[in-house]
Amino acid sequence: MDLEILKKKLSSYRGEGGRINNVSDELLLEILHAWEQWTGPAKEFYRAIGSHREKMARMLGKAKQLKRDGHVAPFQELAVEGVTDNTASFSCDIEVQDNNKIIRFRKVDLLLEYLKKVG
Repeated sequence: MDLEILKKKLSSYRGEGGRINNVSDELLLEILHAWEQWTGPAKEFYRAIGSHREKMARMLGKAKQLKRDGHVAPFQELAVEGVTDNTASFSCDIEVQDNNKIIRFRKVDLLLEYLKKVG
């Protein structure tokens, strides 16, 4: 996710004194995901999202706890090997709910392959 978007999302939680308060769990998980993907210095990450080290440490700690407790991270697109057609016109035929996640399969053989790997 673009860090500028995270910065704008975080700014909606700023109070009158400029403090960030009561950040939603979903946003915390998005920040954690961006942090895990970040390859540069931590100082630049904090600056890019408009926060500082101490506040981010608390938010990242809470996000890690949420992740350990089983909260679902933001949606991430996965590529399926061997599929060559365009997925922009994706029509779903089968939906399966697994650990509070909805997984969509457009072909039965993909569902069967998934069930074999899970089972």
